[in-house]
Amino acid sequence: MKIRFLGGVRAVTGSCIYLETGSIKAIVDCGLFQGNNGDALNKRPFPFNPSEIDYLFLTHAHIDHSGLIPRLIKEGFKGKIVTTHATADLTELMLYDSAHIQEADAETETRKSLRAGGNPIYPLYTIQDVKDSLQFFQRVTYDRIEHSGRGLKYRFRDAGHILGSAFIEIWFQDGPLEQKIVFSGDIGRKGNPVVRDPEKIENADYVVIESTYGNRLHKSLKKTIDEFVEAIKITFKRGGNVLIPAFSVGRTQDILYILNDLVKEGRLYNDINVYVDSPLAEEATKVYLAHPECFDEETMERLRKGSRGNAIRLRFTESVSDSMALNKIRSRAIIIAGSGMCEGGRIRHHLKHNLWRSESSVVFVGFQAKGTLGRRIVDGSQMVRIFGEDIAVKARIYTLGGFSAHADQSELIDWLSHLKTEPFVFINHGEEDTSIIFSEIVRDRLGLNTTVPEVGKEYEL
Repeated sequence: MKIRFLGGVRAVTGSCIYLETGSIKAIVDCGLFQGNNGDALNKRPFPFNPSEIDYLFLTHAHIDHSGLIPRLIKEGFKGKIVTTHATADLTELMLYDSAHIQEADAETETRKSLRAGGNPIYPLYTIQDVKDSLQFFQRVTYDRIEHSGRGLKYRFRDAGHILGSAFIEIWFQDGPLEQKIVFSGDIGRKGNPVVRDPEKIENADYVVIESTYGNRLHKSLKKTIDEFVEAIKITFKRGGNVLIPAFSVGRTQDILYILNDLVKEGRLYNDINVYVDSPLAEEATKVYLAHPECFDEETMERLRKGSRGNAIRLRFTESVSDSMALNKIRSRAIIIAGSGMCEGGRIRHHLKHNLWRSESSVVFVGFQAKGTLGRRIVDGSQMVRIFGEDIAVKARIYTLGGFSAHADQSELIDWLSHLKTEPFVFINHGEEDTSIIFSEIVRDRLGLNTTVPEVGKEYEL
């Protein structure tokens, strides 16, 4: 088998890995690039012929893993997009939302271009392209070995990252021998709300593992929740709002679960107004509720017992005017909106109206990639540009890594430590310095041979 790392290489967006055996060509994930140079990377030609790809194995729905699928289909893909049932449902929502943004942005840029005497600007893909993509999805069940019929087998295992997320085991023939490669996708954390803990791998000849947080340890969930409660109480006492940039799929549902718990436990008052300003998040929450087979036992027990006691005052915005109305609220509101890295979506409007207010707070609950607005705020910028306007950063900034749906360094090492074999390990999907650090840690602690791939470099397995 040949393997080439095309996206998410020494970076955390644009995940895509190319595989080729004597009879099959496949890719693992086909994600959108975000941050520095993202637009140019998303528009560059695919480094393979889409019409020749037999399989796209999709680890989970997040847009940095799925966001270029409609473009892949538009350029000739006719194979199978293999993923879990829940991931297929969530990906459909994510891609429609992405296409809507692509079309709206292209329309805005076209008006500017035409006024300047230029040419129309076309979207990366359209809503129709998403519709055309859906016919190619093939849904599979966790833990069942599937056969391609051409010397390749595969199995999806629960990665515990978001609903439907998986790591993928692929067996392939190497002459008379069968070998196995495992793609981690994004590995989740033990004890995260709603979804089950990640399953373990016991054997492999090769492993491709993410390293998003390979250079650090998260605070415990208990300490993170304590800090979260303090941030909310301090902000409300100061007369401000709490903004939470969050991915509409996964993180938003976790935060709602935790906020509801805090009210039930009496740690927060039940008159707290929580606004989820994301139509995508509302639809994604419905998909979550439709897939209890992915829930952990604690969540299943709650569903069996039903809701009791106090709860947050939760409101999903229905329209743009509802969203705009939130900007008139001056205090005691928790506003959750996408995108999680502040690169688009409604969160940018709320930042524009609250970031300059010293009484307000911004609580970051997920990873912020280099080059994104979220990363600039987290890194301490005193002024940021939003919608062409310079906005002072005077709000309190909290970074709560303990809410991350990604495993930290110790949890990634623990996941690898269950291997009874000694595979060669490719360290992927992490910023360059982080991937290099984690590669050294895997070698030192587990005694495994590792490498941090270069973009586009081909390896013979």
